Amino acid sequence: MSSEDTVAGSVESQPDTLGEAPAGEAAPSPADSGPEVGGGDGTASDAGASDAAADPAARAAQLEQELATLREQFDNLNGQYMRLAADFDNYRKRQSRDLEDQRVQIACTTLSEILPVVDNFDRARQQLNPQHEEAQTLHRSYQGLYKQLVDVFKQLGVSPMRVEGEPFDPTLHEAVMREPSDEHPEDVVIEELQRGYQLNGRVLRHALVKVSMGPGPSDQSQEQAG
Repeated sequence: MSSEDTVAGSVESQPDTLGEAPAGEAAPSPADSGPEVGGGDGTASDAGASDAAADPAARAAQLEQELATLREQFDNLNGQYMRLAADFDNYRKRQSRDLEDQRVQIACTTLSEILPVVDNFDRARQQLNPQHEEAQTLHRSYQGLYKQLVDVFKQLGVSPMRVEGEPFDPTLHEAVMREPSDEHPEDVVIEELQRGYQLNGRVLRHALVKVSMGPGPSDQSQEQAG
């Protein structure tokens, strides 16, 4: 056999397709031909996060949730502030009322101690009956002093009660006596025994009074009863 026949035989024995594997050998799979694309857990999670961040609807939902949380926190803080402000305002008003009540109580106590002096001045003024010039001069001085005392009381808000002929009021009057009266109906003050005073509408001292029981029994009724 010649060398040309040997070369021709070797050429005929080559496969017809370049990618075809020789007989008895398995063709390489695509997975073995190179590295995997997109493989691995870390790469997949990063891709999901980037997708969520890139999604406008998801981002808007997240912002709305954060806004709702902030609004709830604001409402809670604002409610606490309003309660503290209301408590402080009530405390301030209570303190103001307590101070005013204390001031009025001190004034009532002080003025109540002075009222007997005013009563004595009034009684002495009614009993004075000056006859001579010297006594009249003394009487005028006494009247001026009494008027000055009354004016001071008026400036402080003290006013005397006018009770005669008025209906009996236990909040203003203290009944010391009750007697029949043909001139006044029942439960009407017929005489003032001690003057009462008020301080800015508040009772400083009750008036001691005599109260009518109404008309007494008639003579005919007495005769029938006899």
